[in-house]
Amino acid sequence: MVEGLVSTVIPVYNRPEMLRQAVASVLTQTWRSREIIIVDDGSTDDTSAVAVELSVRHPEIIRVVHQQNGGAGSARQTGLEVSSGEFIQFLDSDDLLLPKKFELQVGGLRGDTKAGISYGKTYFRQNGQRFPRQPSIEEHREIFPALLTGRIWDTSAPLYRRIALQKIGPWSARRWLEDLEFEGRIGAARIKLHYCDEYVAVTVNHSGPRISQLWKSSPDVVRDSISTYIAMVGYAQQAGIAWNSPEMQQFTVILFWAAKLAGHYRMPQEAKHLFDLALRICLKPRWDYRVFGVATSVLGWQTASHMARIAKNIFAYLPNPRNVAQR
Repeated sequence: MVEGLVSTVIPVYNRPEMLRQAVASVLTQTWRSREIIIVDDGSTDDTSAVAVELSVRHPEIIRVVHQQNGGAGSARQTGLEVSSGEFIQFLDSDDLLLPKKFELQVGGLRGDTKAGISYGKTYFRQNGQRFPRQPSIEEHREIFPALLTGRIWDTSAPLYRRIALQKIGPWSARRWLEDLEFEGRIGAARIKLHYCDEYVAVTVNHSGPRISQLWKSSPDVVRDSISTYIAMVGYAQQAGIAWNSPEMQQFTVILFWAAKLAGHYRMPQEAKHLFDLALRICLKPRWDYRVFGVATSVLGWQTASHMARIAKNIFAYLPNPRNVAQR
């Protein structure tokens, strides 16, 4: 570990031009002690060549690692394992850092020795215009219980001490909600947070492919979501969050949603597990939850879920769990 060095890990898959912009946002940091680890996650276009070109142009800063496609979490872990910094920045290839991010957050962590992570505010950019990310990010000393009602940061907003990441453990190989699961382990480990009341990053909305849309059509993504939501309940308990807390009660909405989704995708055991867990936690289950429970016992999970989808159009009426997780 190199003291004072900030290692930025950029996982990338088929985003050559966005990669250039992400790298440029690191190179313009006012904090000069930095390295960039680009992890090419099995790209099939010219992304790999662009990554190598960038490393040739900046050999003292940029290193490229190639791996078979394994998803963002796997790529972040690969990059982390070859990095050398005292501080670690994870940057998605379609997002950007603001120039003073490292300076502000390294300073924040050095001034707050009990904190393992510094996080700040992000802008949202769409169609060339930049807006403050809504709702406004608030100050929290620990990530729970707020995480049960919505992610408190975008992936690019935190800066980590390496020693904090060792306590949290490796990134999951999940293809979806790997960031939410990782943040759940931050809460379970009771990592203290430093709040940087400045804008430090930009989340870019673009028309390219996003895995966040796969929840509508991919059974594998549904399985990832199910395991993540169940794990979140356990992580919250490890952090000392009571089941009767307002945040945990709000989280039961996601558990019920996931139960219906699992039933629709012919996963009856997972659906029953989620539904029973939600009922155990929920102090005042809504009448439609109880009706749905009776329907599953009579009609089976798939038919009951299909009828619920027709009746309420769950893919539109109920919240997309990814959006709930990101507020």
